[in-house]
Amino acid sequence: MIGKLTGRLDYRATDHILIDVRGVGYIVYCSDRTMAGLPGVGEVVALYTDMVVREDLMQLYGFPSLAEKEWHRLLCSVQGVGAKVSLAILGALGPDGVSRAIALGDWASVKSAKGVGPKTAQRIVLDLKDKAPGVMAMGGTVTQAMEGAVEVIEAPEPTRPARRQPAAATGAAAATAGALSALANLGYGPSDAAGAVAQAAAEAPEAGEAALIKAALKLLAPKS
Repeated sequence: MIGKLTGRLDYRATDHILIDVRGVGYIVYCSDRTMAGLPGVGEVVALYTDMVVREDLMQLYGFPSLAEKEWHRLLCSVQGVGAKVSLAILGALGPDGVSRAIALGDWASVKSAKGVGPKTAQRIVLDLKDKAPGVMAMGGTVTQAMEGAVEVIEAPEPTRPARRQPAAATGAAAATAGALSALANLGYGPSDAAGAVAQAAAEAPEAGEAALIKAALKLLAPKS
């Protein structure tokens, strides 16, 4: 199983790219959001991958983070959701947007993705609501620690470094993960904690871990 590819971007189409790894070309399908964030042709690119193998098909799908890859796998586990629909949802919302939408039960946001109807959007939210906390916690050092668990195929001596996630995005993921951990230590259930943190993050995207915890605790406080 191929878990990650690092090589030179040989060419790009509307929905897929070709990565040259040591002279072997890998065709990788990506969401619109991922395609927009890729470097130019001839530059080094690194993507986490998920491979689908069937009797009549073998395809690779690429993601800039492990959290996005995990959301893809979870989305595809929902009845009626295939790789095309999953990439459309991730392309429209991004992994953080998917986390918030599912944690908050916001099926209307999921429905905004191309090709997703209301019934499918509602099914996704219902089926994955309890799994949102686990993916939301894949930020900061958790993601870094998991990097050693995937198979890596790398190109020799790349001429340029692969693009990394913006520092702000990495910081937001770490803040979310830290807030979820803190609320769990205080005894809050995973779903309740995820919903509160998602709402707090949506209202204050630049908030750090301490601010997210404070805001989430206010949301979780009993209403008089």
